[in-house]
Amino acid sequence: MFVDLVETESFTKAAQINKVTQSAVSQQIAALERLFNTLLVERSKKQFRLTREGEVVYQCAKQIAQAFESLQHTMQETKTTISGSIRVATAYSIGLHELPAYVKKFLQLYPTVNVRVDYRHPNQVYKDVLENAVDLGLVACPEKEPDLEILPLHKYEMVLICHPQHPWAKKTRLPVKDLAQQKLVSFDPDITIRKALDKSFRRAGISVQHVMEFDNIETIKRAVEIEVGVAIVPHSTVLQEVANKTLAEVKLEGANLACPWAVIYKKNKVLSPAMQQFITLLKEPPSV
Repeated sequence: MFVDLVETESFTKAAQINKVTQSAVSQQIAALERLFNTLLVERSKKQFRLTREGEVVYQCAKQIAQAFESLQHTMQETKTTISGSIRVATAYSIGLHELPAYVKKFLQLYPTVNVRVDYRHPNQVYKDVLENAVDLGLVACPEKEPDLEILPLHKYEMVLICHPQHPWAKKTRLPVKDLAQQKLVSFDPDITIRKALDKSFRRAGISVQHVMEFDNIETIKRAVEIEVGVAIVPHSTVLQEVANKTLAEVKLEGANLACPWAVIYKKNKVLSPAMQQFITLLKEPPSV
């Protein structure tokens, strides 16, 4: 609990992670301070700060927590049945369109494992992993982070989508340069998949007009369906709409728009047998 408090810098978040009240966290920290007869955390409304003694306890506590977690996983490995729980945070595009088939197969293989999936804003996925709120994160176009392990899995094929009555709807392919000055429904600027697309546009030497920006794939699709503009999204996320003819998709030429999705987890994290098997399954082709 002390490690979670230090890494989140929040009594509230530490309480949520450990499924206790904020008061319980405060009592536990006070008990630690009585045990060591020293102040560990400087109480201030402006900022969270450890004392020098608190930093010493934190470094040792991390080692103790990791050793205990390693012991738990080692004991699990001695059993013939893989069990336990996995907490996963995922961006909407992956969680709604890529992950369900994997989770279904995993639970068929390992029915005694509890898999909890949280759908989050992409930036929040990174934060949840770093703060130990979840075990694994799934993100598109992963950004390097010194405290995270990043394991690229598969590549998204990015396509242009438009309303079925749009002039481009009857095309099968379109040069990316034709997007210049077009009305584009986009992801928010701080989302990694948007950053990757902007980089591709700059390399292609084109400028687009972002008319609306959203933080999730479903809202982007709905905006295109009411003819706000066109959008660039992963092919796998519009299969149903294209089949139902509520959207049309067009392949883009002249720019590298492929975007990988990846699993992320905290460096030095001891992966349980269940987590290892889940990651192994995620490496299989999406069609499996």
